[in-house]
Amino acid sequence: MIKLEVCCYSVDCALTAERAGADRIELCASQSEGGLTPSYGSLRLARDRIGVPVHPIVRPRGGDFCYGAVDFDVIKHDIAQIRDMGFAGVVVGMLDEEGHIDLPRMQEVMRLSGNMAVTFHRAFDMCQNPLVALDQLTQLGVARILTSGQQQNAELGLPLLRDLVQASQGPVIMAGAGVRLSNLHKFVDIGIQELHSSSGHAVPSTMRYRKAGVTMCSDSEFDEFSHYCVDGDMVEAMKNSLALVDPLAQSA
Repeated sequence: MIKLEVCCYSVDCALTAERAGADRIELCASQSEGGLTPSYGSLRLARDRIGVPVHPIVRPRGGDFCYGAVDFDVIKHDIAQIRDMGFAGVVVGMLDEEGHIDLPRMQEVMRLSGNMAVTFHRAFDMCQNPLVALDQLTQLGVARILTSGQQQNAELGLPLLRDLVQASQGPVIMAGAGVRLSNLHKFVDIGIQELHSSSGHAVPSTMRYRKAGVTMCSDSEFDEFSHYCVDGDMVEAMKNSLALVDPLAQSA
């Protein structure tokens, strides 16, 4: 069965995604930075209230995936906390200065993760040689790789995604970035078994009073009177569509 993982930037969104049929949740903070480590409060509520597997991301800052010693210490503490809280998996990734998988640090990450399933996130899309990286991540024991096929969106990355699916001897290749209801079939056609989507939209603030001329964000164009949230109807539609195009679902 083809699985749909939904990227959620709050526990509220994760609950919406679960009700709509999501198979798994990637829990993040900070949609504007592409996903950062969620807070302890979010982790605690997600663990207590969500029934489907939740895989929190561990990413201490925005920007690239080459981390200094302090950032890596933060990553290790966060992974240990997520492990000790009983989560099924964790999402993480790091590169060295030359754009290769940071093998010594990823080996530490794998040891710290214990029995959690490790997803190597879209740092993979920034690496220098994806097929070499696939082999290295296979040797490390990574469960899955989230990738757009090293393109701005996964539809453009279909050729590499196909090659990765055919080459992988271990990690599940999970397509993400721009995965939508309108293009799901293209990923199924090349053998993708797991899809990652935010399935989101902007939700307007409930505030009636809106202070003009003051912003909490350095980007003056950022609309602080709206926030990004999962569209439950879209998640449900994507799951229904997958049931129609999934050969295993049709034969069940």
